[in-house]
Amino acid sequence: MTVCTGNICRSPMAEVVLRHRLDEAGLGEDVVVVDSTGVSDEEEGNPMDRRARRVLLDAGYDVPDGGAQAHRARQVQPGQVEQRDLVLAMTAAHRRSLQRIAPSASDRVALWRSFDPAASGLVGAGLDVPDPWYGDQRDFEVCLEQVEAAADGVVEHVRAALAHRV
Repeated sequence: MTVCTGNICRSPMAEVVLRHRLDEAGLGEDVVVVDSTGVSDEEEGNPMDRRARRVLLDAGYDVPDGGAQAHRARQVQPGQVEQRDLVLAMTAAHRRSLQRIAPSASDRVALWRSFDPAASGLVGAGLDVPDPWYGDQRDFEVCLEQVEAAADGVVEHVRAALAHRV
């Protein structure tokens, strides 16, 4: 599960990218389920931000436009964190929130960019994926670049975790 603030920009972007990369790696929804949430309820029920959707579409990702498959923002619940094998926070503040609401699952919460090889050596807020909400189109493009840079590392982590289960 990917997690940001309102679940309309960063975490749904990461969900789309990660689902795509897992599919390419032969780890589709029948093997690995990917979803996203936010630590806040302020956007509950809202669709993905149109700018986030646009940058994903421009990059060639499949983003459902409507119907049952369309993204709707939702707030993370403690049970969701406890049920997931891996919870990927977009910022250090999100990670702290997740650890507070589900202390028993703290070991499953990681920062998204900790899987980005180019971010090695960074710690804490240095690993944050900045919120593009207040910015312009370029901020959404940078967000997607940071999401994509870590996605393959997440896929390899998941592949290794699955290999240990067999």
